[in-house]
Amino acid sequence: MTTELPQADGPPPRERADAARNRAKVLAAAERLFADGDPAAVTMDDIARAAGIGRGTLYRRYPDRASIARALLDEHERALQERLLRGDPPLGPGDPAAAGTDPAPAERLAAFYAAMVELLETHVHLVLGAETGEARYRTGAHAFWRLHVAHLVREAGRPDPEVLADQLLAPLAPELFRHQRERGITPERITAGLAALAHGALGQD
Repeated sequence: MTTELPQADGPPPRERADAARNRAKVLAAAERLFADGDPAAVTMDDIARAAGIGRGTLYRRYPDRASIARALLDEHERALQERLLRGDPPLGPGDPAAAGTDPAPAERLAAFYAAMVELLETHVHLVLGAETGEARYRTGAHAFWRLHVAHLVREAGRPDPEVLADQLLAPLAPELFRHQRERGITPERITAGLAALAHGALGQD
């Protein structure tokens, strides 16, 4: 059985050449600033100065810092969403036409955890800029991850998937990931711990 997940939106409308140049400058400047320090300390004025554009130009396109971080994250999250929907197992659903190819829910959750660790290792500064605190739960990506995990919980026959999905996503908080990496915990150890959690929560009794 495959996960019924929301589809990504279609391509954005064509933009003017000057708008495209400004967007590219903003995203490049924000990427540098987020990567160089604490994303929460980066201001819209910092981004405008680094991009060499006026504040008004910046605010016309992006209302706040989080919207810029989300724009940078978007392509990476969409790529992972596509792999969840149509990729090879165990991350993807397998071939629905081939009996016995559907991976177990625990295996798919462990593979999802591994893919998220890869994303965080490369882009945690962007995730922190886009999803700090309560804002995390209002993003489209989080809704996608939550729906996917809740589906796996249902497939595993566990009770109250709405609650358990939130609990299984909690270890992916970017603040926790950064804290663990700053303590010297490797991505491999984080992935192994999450795999143990996946099999403990959704594995066969």
